[in-house]
Amino acid sequence: MRAAILHTTGDETLGVQDVEPVSFGPDRVRVKLHKAGLCHSDLSAMSGVLAHPAPFVPGHEGAGEVVEVGAGVTHVKRGDRVVVCWMPPCDRCPSCTAGDGHLCRSGYRNLATPNFQDGDAPLLGMMGAGTFAEEVVIAAPAAIPIPDDVPYDIAALIGCGITTGIGAALNTAQVRPGSSVVVIGLGGVGVSIMQGARVAGAAQIIAVDPTANRRELALKFGATRAVAPEELAETVNGLTGGHGVDYAFEAVGKPITLRAAYDAVRPGGTVCLVGAGARTDRTDLNMGELFLNEKKILPSFYGGDDIRRTFKKIIELWRAGRIDLESMITHRVPLAAINDAIRQMHTGEALRTVIDIV
Repeated sequence: MRAAILHTTGDETLGVQDVEPVSFGPDRVRVKLHKAGLCHSDLSAMSGVLAHPAPFVPGHEGAGEVVEVGAGVTHVKRGDRVVVCWMPPCDRCPSCTAGDGHLCRSGYRNLATPNFQDGDAPLLGMMGAGTFAEEVVIAAPAAIPIPDDVPYDIAALIGCGITTGIGAALNTAQVRPGSSVVVIGLGGVGVSIMQGARVAGAAQIIAVDPTANRRELALKFGATRAVAPEELAETVNGLTGGHGVDYAFEAVGKPITLRAAYDAVRPGGTVCLVGAGARTDRTDLNMGELFLNEKKILPSFYGGDDIRRTFKKIIELWRAGRIDLESMITHRVPLAAINDAIRQMHTGEALRTVIDIV
């Protein structure tokens, strides 16, 4: 079977070659992948911003069909349609038993188990997944069943980016009807945040991004204003009389954009940090302003709730026509053209890219 491999961290050129899926056995599931999503977190792992041992097969968004289940697997069977979940809840740890399945760290344990083999060498999949491949063997909880009416391309994106964004608005920040919202960073996650804010009833949604075509797209997904970063302060001041917005979402993962989000929010408002940044980055927020302004800073990890509940919520919203997921897919490529997709992601020419595995 074919897979795309990153051999050296920092080199964002992937080689597509033949590998073998491995590590099948008890409590494991083998999935034939149909679609995979290219997420900016994949690029961050490839560049080293997000630490991940190399070589590895990138990709943590994917959907396909179960072709084999190991002993002890009862929640899916051969032929079932599934989304690959890169941080699956184990239902046993303190986070899971407290109802916070999205904070289960079982996915990190999966890093020790190779998903593939390149010749005689074991090969990891990104975050225990590795969806840039024709097949993958994953931990059983990572195979989340989905209804038959959900297309594979939509299902793949629900696996991370859409869930992360919509969940941040609905679960973590809990945007209120009639409120004002700023979203900084208009990739797939940022646009999903906007859709979540719109569903929640936000009256004003200001979209912020340096890329003109992303600002234009934002207006189609619920933004009431779309501005460049240098226009943010003036726009917020004009809209709120200098008081600040109720909510600001940071979907980039940089200290400078977190500062911009913090400055855009009114006293007592909410800053929701959604972007995945580097451990070496430090914010410049000081203790005085944190105390005096009482602005809430809420990090949102993987949708801010048990992933199975958020998946279900998003599917129901999509079925009801409340969110537009089809229009988010602005670029499709076969697995062999994955390096072209990476270029499109870097230049902002594509909002979300779906890779056709089969």
